[in-house]
Amino acid sequence: MSLSRNKAFFLQASIVVSFLAGSSAPTPLYAVYQAAWGFSPITTTVVFGVYALAVLAALLVLGSLSDYVGRRPVLFGAALLQAATMLVFATAHGVASLLVARVIQGLATGAAVSAVGAGMIDIDRARGATANAVGPMLGSATGGLVSGLFVQYLPAPTVLVYAVLGVVFVAQAFGVLAMTETSARRSGALASLRPHVALPAALARPMLLAAPAIVGTWALVGFYASLGPTLLRELVVGGSRLLGGLALFTLAGTGALAVFSLRAFSPQNLMKIGTATLIAGVGLTLASVAAHSVPAFFLGTALSGAGFGPAFQGAVRSVIPLAAAHERAGALSVLYVVAYLAMGLPAVLAGVGVVFGGGVVRTADAYGAAVMLLSALALAGSVFARASSALARPVDAIPSRP
Repeated sequence: MSLSRNKAFFLQASIVVSFLAGSSAPTPLYAVYQAAWGFSPITTTVVFGVYALAVLAALLVLGSLSDYVGRRPVLFGAALLQAATMLVFATAHGVASLLVARVIQGLATGAAVSAVGAGMIDIDRARGATANAVGPMLGSATGGLVSGLFVQYLPAPTVLVYAVLGVVFVAQAFGVLAMTETSARRSGALASLRPHVALPAALARPMLLAAPAIVGTWALVGFYASLGPTLLRELVVGGSRLLGGLALFTLAGTGALAVFSLRAFSPQNLMKIGTATLIAGVGLTLASVAAHSVPAFFLGTALSGAGFGPAFQGAVRSVIPLAAAHERAGALSVLYVVAYLAMGLPAVLAGVGVVFGGGVVRTADAYGAAVMLLSALALAGSVFARASSALARPVDAIPSRP
């Protein structure tokens, strides 16, 4: 028995959420690993950055594969690989094991994100574009919070959280088998495996305008996911390990809420609202760190998330719905290449800054200033550039079927 189109849509949305939850689950656990194995903040950011680079590698090689072989085979394989990754995490006994797990996890995520994103747009273009923006944020929020709760209140958190996620991934793999394929097979699958970044000419201008927002927002996520717990330990000496996961939950959760609340806005307006709010939120967060105020820190984080969500949704909706059906997975790959580069590389540089550049507070100041500058560039582009009619088109003008 095959799933209805509506059920298939929600299954694929759940895959986005669970995959990103799996990627953020280690964030509250880094303090546990660091205490047990004695590594520095540089190692923490390297473990995080390796994941982002593995996602990039998979996107470059496998990003367009589902446009040729169909969405189902790619998603089925990626879900099973994620389940295997959880086993590696659960049995990890050192940094090397974490690195292996993060590499495999990154490969599985990179293979899946463009396929599942394109699959949802195949079913419903308007809802799919929104889900592509909400899903990653909701997943990151869920993974950070649930993992933090496991660390704080349940036994064997470095095993239990991964066991639960492993069961979810296996169930989703079987669910994919019941889906109806939405992308016709065509020749050229082997050729598509050559590493490449292919963006249709019609999408070049919208992507150029969206790039500063993508880089700024995902660089901020990278900092919270890798060094957020370290920064909070500077503010709250002896604080709960739940705080690290709570910070990421606040950032990503408010982002998802803002995306859903503003989903009827045009992409251009979303970029304006999002980038302006992000500048204000990051500024308040930096001020809270200087004042050693935890309530202000979380208020600034929530405001940053409320900017991150609309800015990223504006970027997604200004680019992806303009692609033809056979170009969607490839176009999503380009977008995620930019996002994961922005998330991984600056985080590793921040880890070096923490150790050699004056500590986590000074590093956070420099990092936040860079995010604010990128947001300002994106805001200026939204306000002053001559947006094309496709960029300004509201979501309700996009057909509900491809």
